[in-house]
Formats: sequence, structure tokens, C-alpha cells
Amino acid sequence: MKFCLTAAFLPAAAAFVAQSGKPSTITTSLKASDLNGWVPDESKFAWGLPGSLDPAEDFDPLGFAENADLTQIKGYREAETTHGRVAMLAVIGFLVTEAPVSFHPLFDTAGRDIGPAIRHLDEVRVSSPFFFEVLALVIGGAELTRSLIGWETPGNDSNRALKEDYYPGDIGFDPLGLKPDSFEEFSEMSTKELQHGRLAMLGIAGIVAQEFLNGKEIFVNFGLAPDTFDPSALPVTF
Repeated sequence: MKFCLTAAFLPAAAAFVAQSGKPSTITTSLKASDLNGWVPDESKFAWGLPGSLDPAEDFDPLGFAENADLTQIKGYREAETTHGRVAMLAVIGFLVTEAPVSFHPLFDTAGRDIGPAIRHLDEVRVSSPFFFEVLALVIGGAELTRSLIGWETPGNDSNRALKEDYYPGDIGFDPLGLKPDSFEEFSEMSTKELQHGRLAMLGIAGIVAQEFLNGKEIFVNFGLAPDTFDPSALPVTF
């Protein structure tokens, strides 16, 4: 039962796509300023996108990008960045809402243990039935905004999914003004985000698997919180 926990916190793979074996050097006509300083270059790993890091540079054992064009590479990075961000939020959500912290803004948990986070939606539906409708609107709004900023109109003449001047994952959301001006600094920050996202994707997969395995919170599995959860107290039982 400890296996899933151990796997959850293994270091993430150092990159997402494979190195192109094409010898020619092809760069696009896009201005670097349109892409945060990135100039797509087919001769470089992943067309020169940030994200490769020691000790496993250019890591891609499945060869996703060996023959991928620029559109595919941008699509891969868009998917990786988005999933990594969601996974980072998920990890924080799991750890904060479970014992011993047991904080949840949707209902009072001071007097009881509501168990592992994989069962919290059972409680939410009963105590705050409107939550799912609000959640659907929020997610829909976020995805619509992202699509309007970075995605081409379906059926466009160029048959591209992402806009030519759109940097994968950059929807302009930077309320704290942390985005660097130079490509070198932006590349370093982007790589850090990707690494944290990769680790979070592995982490949340391991946490969910472990909780499905024995039905206990992750800190209970670590021995850092008492096991006081009673599954029969939930609105929905299995």
C-alpha cells in the first residue's frame, strides 16, 4: 500500500517531447517578441522550447516529437502546461482539505473527519448543491477565455489548432507581474513551472491511487494524522 505513495513523489521526468533527428535548421518568420523571446528552431530539442533539464536532458523515451512539426510541438506543450497547472492546484487542494488541516470553505468540518479528498464531492453535493453548477460555469469560462486567446477558429485555412503568435500556456494572466522580460529569464521560470507541474501530475496520480486503494487520507498513510474517518458517516456510501 505504500507503493503508490512512494511513486507519487518520485522526481518528474525532465522533459516531455523527443529530440528531432532532422539535420536541417529551420526557423520561423515569427518575431521573437510575439513568443516571449522564443524563436522556433527545428534543429533544436522541442523546437527550442524551455523545459529540458539535467540529469535527463532531451528526455522522451516514447519519441512523441521525433517527426512532429511546430504545430504539434506547441500542442504538446500547451497540453503539458495546462495539465501541470491543474495538477498543482489539485495537490494543494488534497493536502489542505484533508486531516490534519481539514480546511474546506464549503462546509464546516470542525467537529468531524470527512475523510480522503476523493470522497469530498459526496459531501459537497449534499451541503452545497449549487457548487457543481457554479464550478461548470467557472471552468467553462476559463476554457473559453483560453481558446479565444490562443486557439484558431476551427476549420481555418491553415488547419492550425493554436495561433501562430501564441506561446503555449501564456494567456496573459500575470496579476503579480512576475513574468520576466528577457527570454533567458522567461525560459528559466517556464522550466521551473514545467518541472513543478510534472511532479504534481505524478504526485496527484499517486495520491488518488493510494486513497482509492485503502480509503485513508494521505497524511494518515504517512502516520502524521490519526485515522478517525468513518465512511458510514458520508451521505453516499459504497
